[in-house]
Amino acid sequence: MTIRVVVADDQALVRDGIAAVLNSQNDIEVVGSAADGTEAVELVAALEPDVVVLDIRMPRLDGIGAAEAVLTRPDNRTRVMMLTTFDLDDYVYDALSLGASGFLLKQSPASDFITGVRTVAAGESMLAPSVTTRLIAEFTRRRGTAVVESVRASVLTPREREVLQVMARGMSNPEIASELSVAEETVKTHIGRILGKLGLRDRTQAVVYYFEHLQGRV
Repeated sequence: MTIRVVVADDQALVRDGIAAVLNSQNDIEVVGSAADGTEAVELVAALEPDVVVLDIRMPRLDGIGAAEAVLTRPDNRTRVMMLTTFDLDDYVYDALSLGASGFLLKQSPASDFITGVRTVAAGESMLAPSVTTRLIAEFTRRRGTAVVESVRASVLTPREREVLQVMARGMSNPEIASELSVAEETVKTHIGRILGKLGLRDRTQAVVYYFEHLQGRV
């Protein structure tokens, strides 16, 4: 099954470079490219790709606005991957909160773009341990978000809280399984229950939730 992708970046060199990397794979096809957020939203509506890669800083409509427009479309099935130049971009936290499936740095290796698109298309989230965890924690702190335990979080079992805490460190399912000495299927079960109990869509939103409400309390 081919993963259909739209790439949006106001720099033609970056846009074409990402497209070339993705098109080099047999299972990925870039079906459209956009130079700004407005064009990206229009292409997503017309082409309904599996994944749209959005640069955060674009003219007319920035990546945050474009992500919100895509993610709030009725019956939307397109997953959003954000691009940023810096590992602590002021807008990335907003993108993750809106429901973006993760982000990549533009200077990431080509292999990361390929892995990222495949991961997001499969319904998972791209959470780079060395970047995403630090970013979310930093912007939670900057916004002065109160670290309080919500009523929703009280329904989590001690083990589910432990899984959420480790997941917030950016670990993959196999890494969580190794860290907690449990089977990978058990980890998947715990994550599914965490998402269901908290009313969250995916693990990206779970990580954001952790830093907003549970950091220091688990």
